[in-house]
Amino acid sequence: MDVATLIDRYGAMVLRRCRQLLRNHDEALDACQDVFVRVIERREHLDARYPSSLLYTIATNVCLNRIRDRARHGESSDEARLDAIARAGPAAESEARLTLDWLFTRHPASSRTIAVLHYVDGLTLEQVAAHTGLSVSGVRTRLKRLRRTLNGLV
Repeated sequence: MDVATLIDRYGAMVLRRCRQLLRNHDEALDACQDVFVRVIERREHLDARYPSSLLYTIATNVCLNRIRDRARHGESSDEARLDAIARAGPAAESEARLTLDWLFTRHPASSRTIAVLHYVDGLTLEQVAAHTGLSVSGVRTRLKRLRRTLNGLV
């Protein structure tokens, strides 16, 4: 099974399927890449007689797993809003800085560290907890308080 040929021939189809399920272009690109990584990892065990069906099924499973993980980890629109602020471009930088200054003056300094580790550095709640010495529940509570305060602003 030649993966480069599969990518050339079916890459657009896989990306469309990922976009359809995830409704997020960047996440769909990551999922599409994961699909072909799985093909490379398991190429000896895959039946390549019907590659479009195989890739469609793998793409569906990868995307459903991502959606399930998102729900399990409780990612919400609040987290997406904080993530957007953390990744703001130059045009929105001063507004984001003012919003963050306002937000973090209402919470302990350690909450800023927790937010940066989780939203900017992409650490999981467990990793943030290990890094800060708090429990996972404590990290989750701090992030909820930040979101609540931010919701009061918006």
